[in-house]
Amino acid sequence: MTALTLSTAGAATLRADALVVGVGKGTKGPVLAPGAEAVDKAFGGKLATVLEALGATGAEGEVTKLPASDGLKAPVVLAVGLGSAPEKGEAYEAEALRRAAGSASRALAGSKKAGFALPVESAEDAGAIAEGALLGAYAFTAYQGGEDKLAPKGKKNDTGPKAPLGEVALLGAKPRDKAFKAVAERAVALTEEINRARDLINTPPNDLYPESFAAVATATGKEHGIKVQVLDEKALAKGGYGGLLGVGNGSVHGPRLVKLAYTHPKAEKTLALVGKGITYDSGGISLKPAGHNETMKCDMSGAAAVFAAVVAAARLGLQVNVTGWLALAENMPSGSATRPGDVLRMYSGKTVEVLNTDAEGRLVLADALTRASEEKPDAIVDVATLTGAMMVALGSRTFGIMANDDAFRTSVHEIAEEVGEESWQMPLPVHLRKGMESATADIANMGERMGGGLVAGLFLREFVGEGIAWAHLDIAGPAFHEGAPYGYTPKGGTGSAVRTLVRLAERTAAGDLG
Repeated sequence: MTALTLSTAGAATLRADALVVGVGKGTKGPVLAPGAEAVDKAFGGKLATVLEALGATGAEGEVTKLPASDGLKAPVVLAVGLGSAPEKGEAYEAEALRRAAGSASRALAGSKKAGFALPVESAEDAGAIAEGALLGAYAFTAYQGGEDKLAPKGKKNDTGPKAPLGEVALLGAKPRDKAFKAVAERAVALTEEINRARDLINTPPNDLYPESFAAVATATGKEHGIKVQVLDEKALAKGGYGGLLGVGNGSVHGPRLVKLAYTHPKAEKTLALVGKGITYDSGGISLKPAGHNETMKCDMSGAAAVFAAVVAAARLGLQVNVTGWLALAENMPSGSATRPGDVLRMYSGKTVEVLNTDAEGRLVLADALTRASEEKPDAIVDVATLTGAMMVALGSRTFGIMANDDAFRTSVHEIAEEVGEESWQMPLPVHLRKGMESATADIANMGERMGGGLVAGLFLREFVGEGIAWAHLDIAGPAFHEGAPYGYTPKGGTGSAVRTLVRLAERTAAGDLG
């Protein structure tokens, strides 16, 4: 992992491979952001002029490298765009700092140490820069850099990716200030867990399946004082978890329901988090069309987010009880797989007619939601890569939020926006429930095609205990990024929703959610 230090050194005297400064987009060209003063002085007050000559504009994510001038110990200066420069008297927003720091750390892959001289006007700014830099430095290399048998003897395979930036030295912070120390510690714990989620999402499905995921959760829980309970096929059958068993029937890798419980002796509230954990989704008998299977290892992103959030809550010692429920199954076609037309009896006792085996996420979540509801938490949030319809509605960077309580939905949305995760509030129109009526069972797992993401939310609501505030995050779009990296977002698994869940837990611990 990339190390984080709060440095007391000045930008001019720091010994590092590079210095990072911020540049805003002004009306008349690039504008140096606060924090760059010492570097600008070393350039004779002409750093902005030099950057403009090199083509820099200050646009968000833009990276410009140039040799350092005399007077700086670091040999390289990296200027990163922050986007539109704020009006006089105003400051750059936290998300702009987070994204700029991420772009810079990605550009410095292979370097051992870099000093980040971005605008720090508060501890919150320092936290945002630390988060962005640590998330941007992420790389998934577990399956790369193997031995090259064709290379000459004695020569290593150097065709693999560069190592992530080794150390982020945050300048302008106050190492002895409690607030700055706290945000730095939080940033490290949070980003390490987000990157843990990313690793899980990126792991190939031949290595990550329900049993192996459960083993990771068990080992990690033991390390951080989290109680872990794993229900295997026999326990699921004995308990009547028809949704999990129905989805997992077609695979040689049996399903699991994993419960993680972090408790605090002074906690007054309990938050339950439920994650969809389809470790590979072929669609089952309702097989996905060609071109839609290649990234389906990411269908456990919701469970990865929940797992990471519970561990982060434990590491941060939050004064709230947090339970995580990982509904794990592999959805495969075989002679034993659930068929369209089959009826499953869920853990709640309700029966579900399966009209499409590719609408499997809602089936495993339904069992987990019912089980989580039995413990009477103050609120439940489920997270899932649930529907392509949500991507059609909101695109690939925004997740949808549905809920059975308008105030709770608004709170979750505000929290997501606060931590820099794009989200949008979605309705649960009652008239769409009629489309899931079944002549055979209590409910069908499919309804109207139009508004399919909302239909899925309505299905899940049926399995939430009465009187419990519940929100559903459909992260189908932002969970897995297939394009080029940007900001602190890598190609592949992103760890979407972890920051929202952790801030929700913090707010709950502080009593800010009522």
